[in-house]
Amino acid sequence: MALASFFSPPQDPVADQWQELSEQEGELGVDIFRHGDTLFIRSTLAGVEPEDLDVSIDGDLLTIRGVRKMGHDVHDEDWFHQECYWGPFSRSIVLPLDVYQERAEASLHQGVLTLRLPIRMSHRRLEIRPMDQMIRS
Repeated sequence: MALASFFSPPQDPVADQWQELSEQEGELGVDIFRHGDTLFIRSTLAGVEPEDLDVSIDGDLLTIRGVRKMGHDVHDEDWFHQECYWGPFSRSIVLPLDVYQERAEASLHQGVLTLRLPIRMSHRRLEIRPMDQMIRS
C-alpha cells in the first residue's frame, strides 16, 4: 500500500455530497435560551437585510433562510484573503419546547436576528377529587 493512500481517507459518496452541499450554502450559528415564558433564538447576520431573510415554523421545526449579498463583484485575481461568507445560508432547528407559532416575533437590529417565541405550557395540573364527587358531577 502506498504511503499517500494510507493517509488518505476512504472515498465516501455521502460525505462527498455533504461537502458539496456545505460549499453551496453557508452555515448559521444560533444561541437558544429561555427567559421566563419565552424561548429566544439569536443569530448574528451582519450584512443581511430583513427582505433577504425568511423565518418559518412548521410544527417543532424552525427554519431560518437568507442571502448575504456582497454588494459588488471582485475579480478572483484581485483577492488577497477572504474569510467572510457571501451567498445563501440556512439553518433548521428542532425547537426544544412547544411554542405559540402565531405569537412568534422576529427582529433584526445591528446585525443580530432575535426570535421571541412564547412557550406553550403543554402540561396541565389535574385536580384530584374523591370518587363519589366524580360520580355526582
